[in-house]
Amino acid sequence: MLRAAFFLVYFTTVICSRVYVAGIVVFVFALAVEAKVGDSSESSFCTESKECLLYNLTCTGNGYEVRRYEETKWVSVDVESAFMEMAISKAFWKLFRYIMGSNDAGMKIDMTAPVIIKGPDSRSMLQSSGFTISFLLPSTFQLKQTPIPNPTESSVYLSETPSMQVYVKSYGGWMSFISSRMQSSALRMALRAAGASYTTGFHYDVGYNSPMKMTDRHNEVWYLVEGKPVCSAV
Repeated sequence: MLRAAFFLVYFTTVICSRVYVAGIVVFVFALAVEAKVGDSSESSFCTESKECLLYNLTCTGNGYEVRRYEETKWVSVDVESAFMEMAISKAFWKLFRYIMGSNDAGMKIDMTAPVIIKGPDSRSMLQSSGFTISFLLPSTFQLKQTPIPNPTESSVYLSETPSMQVYVKSYGGWMSFISSRMQSSALRMALRAAGASYTTGFHYDVGYNSPMKMTDRHNEVWYLVEGKPVCSAV
């Protein structure tokens, strides 16, 4: 009887311990999946906001790197314009009003980095094109259980990017139609030289700095990885 009781207690303790450990593992995994927006101190170039979009560096290549981003939530605006600069200006103020309280909760939301602009690859300077400009939502709203305030302006909407790998080229200075065209072209050339496959037709221009920052600016251009990334392992 005592032996049976001992094994019952032992068995129960082991099972409970394993369930507890499994629960901890699942909880930590869930946090890892959702922890894609975090303290800007973890980034060397995210210097003007409390929180920044974080990533895992997969590998590096000749003139580019490959990063992995988890599912991420944004607030976005679509704009038609012949100039990327004008599209950004139009969208920025709508998005800024959203984070300043133009939402159904009347809530002020912290500015984060980066701002991303999804735009077409090939177009002439005077050709009108569609752009999607997005503000990154803070980490609080990246959690699945946290409701996100809905925009009150009809042209502003909530969006989400899936888990993805991207080819990234970084550069300094100011983001513009010209710099976007030059940098995206340079990245495409590097990827073609490496034999890398990527999504064609559009790319992301990514900015980390406010207009008030005059020096040490950081910008990026992204292409989505198709298939296995091509570059040297880290």
